[in-house]
Amino acid sequence: MKSFNYKVNHPMGIHARPAGLLVKEAAKFTSDIQLITPNKAVDAKRIMAVMGAGVKCGDLVTITASGVDEAEAQATLQAFFAQIF
Repeated sequence: MKSFNYKVNHPMGIHARPAGLLVKEAAKFTSDIQLITPNKAVDAKRIMAVMGAGVKCGDLVTITASGVDEAEAQATLQAFFAQIF
């Protein structure tokens, strides 16, 4: 399993548009990808789960990837978070 932490700096947190982009990016991989917030862990490939996580500006989230392409998923999603959030 590969993981990284990220502090969300976007003023609106993870709202609809970036949540959709995150799900689209996560769906490119076969690995199980989780978005872990201070309150819950959700499947990062499900839009309603990501939006329902309620990530706000300043929250520290952890992204985990577990599977055959976990290293590639972790690297790609870490770059994605740095660019989008």
